[in-house]
Amino acid sequence: MPSPLPMRDGVGATRLHVPMSGAWPTISAYMVERFFHMDPERLLVRFDRGEIVARDGSALARDTPLGAEEFVWYYRDPPPEKDIPFEIVLLHQDRDLVVVDKPHFLPTTPGGRFLQNSALVRLRNLLDIPELTPIHRLDRATAGLLMFSARPETRGAYQLLFENRQVQKVYEAVSARPADWDAAMLPLVYRNHIVKHRGEVRVRVDAEREPNAETLIELIAADERVVHTLLRPHSGKMHQLRVHLAALGLGILNDGFYPVLQPEKPDDFDAPLQLLARELRFVDPLSGAEREFATGLALKDAPNAA
Repeated sequence: MPSPLPMRDGVGATRLHVPMSGAWPTISAYMVERFFHMDPERLLVRFDRGEIVARDGSALARDTPLGAEEFVWYYRDPPPEKDIPFEIVLLHQDRDLVVVDKPHFLPTTPGGRFLQNSALVRLRNLLDIPELTPIHRLDRATAGLLMFSARPETRGAYQLLFENRQVQKVYEAVSARPADWDAAMLPLVYRNHIVKHRGEVRVRVDAEREPNAETLIELIAADERVVHTLLRPHSGKMHQLRVHLAALGLGILNDGFYPVLQPEKPDDFDAPLQLLARELRFVDPLSGAEREFATGLALKDAPNAA
């Protein structure tokens, strides 16, 4: 259902389903009860200013009766955001694709306390492409290559590449060197079964089920402090790389989730998760050409970073 309101500051309007009947005499009365945490008068003034509209874009009044419209649209008041002081780097742009280097700490899409400080909204504003949509995602803590669709007409073709595992993804990570480190353990292919339960921030491993997550782990370098690895995932489960390295005693530096969940604390911009999306390779579904993108970023704790 298309929105009657245009995108504003890179963010689309919110659609709200309104009951067609009930105990509320007006649509505004329903919204006042639904959004009980808000000042009622502040909400009603938004009706008076014409900021809450029907499907045809017409403004609704505070006395519009319940049942007059099943859906209404409005712009959310964005919460105050803490700035994330790192910039997106544009690596490639054509008619269909946008590829960037996403910095650590920046989420791919809006959510929670991040709206303007998300890769999607920043890029929509920067490039003036309201239809821009991520084709895949990176965790907020992970830096590196992120690909966006610039046109709805061709978006599905690129999304299918990821769904069908036709994109070769390469990552790198830096882990604290274990006391019993043995370089002969790599390379290896690690497999397990990862499960994500609703409401839990971490994934779980089910040792009784057949593996659904697989990663080829290779050694790049090691010194007396750290181990630097190259990671080639053959599946795309949530937190897969972090879980697999932690299971090998190579938990990624500055990972607050694995192997042990740490108490939530403010971002430490000097200690980013040492995980980087390094390469993307695929056959373009439109042209048939080989496409390859490489990050321009580096992990600060890698042995050769100094």
